[in-house]
Amino acid sequence: MGTASSAGRGWGHAAAGWALAFAGLHLYWAVGGRWGLAVSAGSRLAAERPGWFVLTGLWGVAAACLAGALLGVVLARAESAWRWARAARRVGLAVGALLLLRGLAVEVLLLADPAALDAGVGRAQRAWTLVLWNPWFLAGGLLFWLAARGAGRARPGR
Repeated sequence: MGTASSAGRGWGHAAAGWALAFAGLHLYWAVGGRWGLAVSAGSRLAAERPGWFVLTGLWGVAAACLAGALLGVVLARAESAWRWARAARRVGLAVGALLLLRGLAVEVLLLADPAALDAGVGRAQRAWTLVLWNPWFLAGGLLFWLAARGAGRARPGR
């Protein structure tokens, strides 16, 4: 039975770390933290914190990120003979593609025509989205894609 390549393990652990960092930030916001929330979600949502936003946008995203961290660990540990390795790789590729698509789509929209987006989006929120949040999504997408590509691949000579 082949073992996952060391590069594949590294990408899987990096993807898990990315997801844990994102989960941690959303958990911080979910329990009442305010730093960075206004430039992420908008000043109105940050100030009002409606129940649907806290439940889905903060707790829900944190839960999804924790599931992503688990996926990263699964991808890091996938063995080529493991019967679920192919499914884990497919899910990892899909997660990577969705994160890349989200990051690229919003980046292109903001760069091409910022006025086309919600008029309630402030200048600071646009700037943080362009320089922090979208690159963060792009990095996560790349990490999950690389982790999925390397998962379950046998090391040469094994």
